[in-house]
Parts: sequence; C-alpha cells; structure tokens
Amino acid sequence: MQYRRFGRTNLNIPILSLGGMRFQKSWEQLDFSEISNEEQNKVENILNLANKYGLSHVETAKYYGTSEVQLGMGFENIKKIPNIIQTKIPPDSDPEIFKRDVMTSIEKLKVKRIDLLAIHGINTDEHLHNAVKDGGCIDILRNMQKENLIGSIGFSTHGKSSLIEKAISTNFFDYVNLHWYFINQVNTKVINLAKKYDLGVFIISPTDKGGHLHTPSKKMLELCKPLHPIVFNDLFCLRNQNVHTLSVGIAKEADFDLHLEAVSLLSDSEKYVPKIIDRLRQESINSLGLEWHQNWNRNLPSWEYTPGNINIPVLLWLSNLIDWLDMEGFAKARYQLLGSGSHWFPGNNSNLLDTDVSEIQLLKVLEGHINPKKVIRKLRTLKEKFGDKVAKRLSKK
Repeated sequence: MQYRRFGRTNLNIPILSLGGMRFQKSWEQLDFSEISNEEQNKVENILNLANKYGLSHVETAKYYGTSEVQLGMGFENIKKIPNIIQTKIPPDSDPEIFKRDVMTSIEKLKVKRIDLLAIHGINTDEHLHNAVKDGGCIDILRNMQKENLIGSIGFSTHGKSSLIEKAISTNFFDYVNLHWYFINQVNTKVINLAKKYDLGVFIISPTDKGGHLHTPSKKMLELCKPLHPIVFNDLFCLRNQNVHTLSVGIAKEADFDLHLEAVSLLSDSEKYVPKIIDRLRQESINSLGLEWHQNWNRNLPSWEYTPGNINIPVLLWLSNLIDWLDMEGFAKARYQLLGSGSHWFPGNNSNLLDTDVSEIQLLKVLEGHINPKKVIRKLRTLKEKFGDKVAKRLSKK
C-alpha cells in the first residue's frame, strides 16, 4: 500500500480507505444482539483483509445503519484497531444533540478517540451555518479536541462547488470528503482550493457514483482496455497528487482485488490513463457531436429556478452518459432518485414535463442554451425510459 500526507492533519493515510457503508447487516439502527454470527464474521473477515492489504483507514458514519456497532465489535474481536478511524455526524441546529451523537458514535466504535471526525453532509447553507456559527458544531468539536476525544475535523458534502468552496474558505476544517472522478469532474477547482488551504482530500464512492463501475457496460469495458473501468477510474483520481485517498466500498471480500490492482499500477499510470482518456473523449465527440460535447452544460438554469424544480443539468449529464457510455443502469438509478434524494441529490426528474410543467415554460428558462429543443427532447426520452418508479437513498438521513 502507498500512503500520502492527508493535508494539515499530517496523518499518513493509505491511498485506499475502507468504506464502512456497504458491508454492514442493515440500514436500521439495530442492537448488536440482532446481528447473527455469520453477519458479524463477514465484517471481521473484511477488516482482517483490509489490515492485510494495508487499508489502515476505516470510515463510517452515524447513519450507516449497523456499521458503527459492528465495526466496534469487530475491532474488539480481531484485537486490531485501524491506525485511522473516521466517522461522520450530521450537523444539528442544537449543538447538544450533535455532541450527544458524537459521544454515541465513540461508544459504538469502542474506541477512546476518533482520529477524523467529519460533519456529515454540509449540503446547504443552513448546514454550513449550523456547523460554523458561534457555539455550533465546530465549537463542540474544538472542546472535544481539548479532551482528546477526537483528532482532526472535516466535512463531507454532496453540495454545489460554490458551497464547498465557501466551507473550505472558513478555514475551520482540516479535510473534506467529496465527489470527483472521471465522469464527474465538477469539483476540480474545489480540490485545487483544498490544496491552497492544505486540506486532506478524500474521494467519496468513486466506484458506485463514478458510474456503477462494479457492473460496467460492455462499451465502458471496451473503451478502458487494457484496464478494468474500476482500475482506470482509481488511477485517474490518484494521479492527481491533490487527492489523498479513495473510499473503497466493500460489499464482499473479492471487491478489494481491482482496487489493489490500481495501486500496483499507480507508478505506471501515465502509460495507460492519458490514452484511455483520449479514447473516451473521442467517443464522447463521436456519440454526442462536437458542438454538444463542448457546450451542452453552458447557460443551463439551476434546479431552484426551473419550473417544477427539474434538475436539467443533472438530467442532461445522465442522458449524455447513456448516449456516450451506455450507462443506462446508472442513469436509471440516478434519475429515479431525483425527487426523493432531499439535499443529498436535490431537484426533480422530468416526470412533471408535459403534465405540471409545459414545454413553453422550460423554453423560457433555456433561452441562453445552444439547443433548447434538444434539451426538452432529451428530458422526454428520460421520462419515457425511467419515469415509472421512484428510488430511495440507502441512508434515511
């Protein structure tokens, strides 16, 4: 395993981190007595493998169901606590509730100290305010630092780049968990700003939110040869020296393999990654047309200012991924989450088009776009494909 300095935390963090979201028993907050030996053994086997492979950073969260309680028991049973433990607690307008939640997580994890404590989901201005206001979440955590209950303070976010930049610029945080991978590079400038403030940068869910790369399309497999898409995407992220670690979402023991392959190839990444990027970009031009490839996301209205709160930028992105990379399964899951993803994935899908929202209304907010009619055709196509169901976030919070 290779390690990088995790910004001003000064921790040497492995470039792969063990994400604790997907190998727990349940999304419900169950008592440990409700977890079978088989289910707990799975967690402990994965922890032992992570230790063997050098993934000495484990991250989880209050709302990852039974993750914290199973990890805590696992640390005790295998008699090995990872070098770096991270958990995440959502901000609360009541700092005493936030403090109680932090203490509960420490108890569940059966540790004396949390090395990295992230405020989970700074996705809105209100969340940021509750974190940084006088007497708010940050002040609670500063006091807990003095008691040696926690180490460095960070935040996780699915928010807009402008909000993430605002949070970084407060200079209250030591690290950030955010989304950035090949198919979604919106936060490139954010990562550069994190470098300026010497923040650690942790990439969330590069495999799943990076395009369901655990079940890639045949086209994606072909375009990424000789690498598997997971290996390509890991290398794409890690060749950026301002990125320090990637979350590896393990559901079963074999899920380590491709990520470890990426680590073994990192020193040779320039032999592979630029060629694959060129191939993928050329295919985007071929599939979408040069004009659309270059301009599709310019002068689009934000979902807050669109009739029906239709999230046109995200919907066009999903449409492009289908036309370009055959990512229909990923696009379907994301489409059906819009409207029920709250602040984690805001705005609505295009189900309201031609019922509650008219074409004329959308044309008005698309006046500055290169091809408003094409936008609406794409929205209709998505509705026809995926408009029959609604998905839900895995986590309730």
